[in-house]
Amino acid sequence: MFDVAPTELLLVVVVALVVIGPKDLPKAMRFVGKWVGKARGMARHFRAGLDTMMREAELEELEKQWREQNDAIMREFPRVDGSDPQKATSATTPPSSTESAEDADQAAAATKPATPETHVVPPKDGPLP
Repeated sequence: MFDVAPTELLLVVVVALVVIGPKDLPKAMRFVGKWVGKARGMARHFRAGLDTMMREAELEELEKQWREQNDAIMREFPRVDGSDPQKATSATTPPSSTESAEDADQAAAATKPATPETHVVPPKDGPLP
């Protein structure tokens, strides 16, 4: 951005030495250094804020895409096991005092499917990885 050749820098130093003088030159260099440091700090802070905003926007966009894809998958592959959430909660209720624990275990085993939940319809593009 600021292309300063070594000869140009040497010319600036000589002019500053003549104009400011050798006695006040260290003070002037310290003053300039402080302001350059402040300017760099402000630029770094500004850039970090922009980077944060860009990352948040990208995350929101990715989350939106994920939701859309998830909804599409859920519409394409609905649950086919026929399980009802209310049935699942009633199967997990504790046995009554008249019912023994063994009877409750047998009833729970009878209501559980023998195989894990699977989809009957395979994906259109082939098996999932």
